[in-house]
Amino acid sequence: MKRDYELDSGITGVTMFTGKEIEHTPAHGMQTLFVVGTNHTVEDIMENVSKHNCTHVYLGANMSYTPEVQWDELVLGLLKEESVWVTLDFETKHTEWVLESGYTEYRRFIPMISVRLPYVNQLGYNACIKIDDKDFNATNDGVWVHSLHKLMDRNVFTNWDQYTQDHIIK
Repeated sequence: MKRDYELDSGITGVTMFTGKEIEHTPAHGMQTLFVVGTNHTVEDIMENVSKHNCTHVYLGANMSYTPEVQWDELVLGLLKEESVWVTLDFETKHTEWVLESGYTEYRRFIPMISVRLPYVNQLGYNACIKIDDKDFNATNDGVWVHSLHKLMDRNVFTNWDQYTQDHIIK
């Protein structure tokens, strides 16, 4: 993924960077170590957590979550550290896998369920988001429908400009 950082524009190949969590999650405002992919050990990540005074680790940063890769060692290893909150950013289609992993049993785990909706502003005022089940009456008590317009409240909006303050770890 190509993105901008504090001192660099349009960079690719970054595997770790730090900054404040700007998205409106339970970790909002925390000093965060963002980790792209799984090419780091728990020890390497925790060393950078200490070095950069982080209280939160964001895994799957820059849309790097892929289900083909082994995540358990990294996610569970970090969750056992007890000194950091851990977010894993994944698409909705991987929700069952995340549940089966046992990550949600840790109170400091934040599942960031990424619902990718390109051109969302063009869908119009009547658009709705439906939180459904995998089949009729399969695992949920029912369905929840939200007005997309109401979900797109300014209080939970993060402008792309806010993502440019992160520092690349070289």
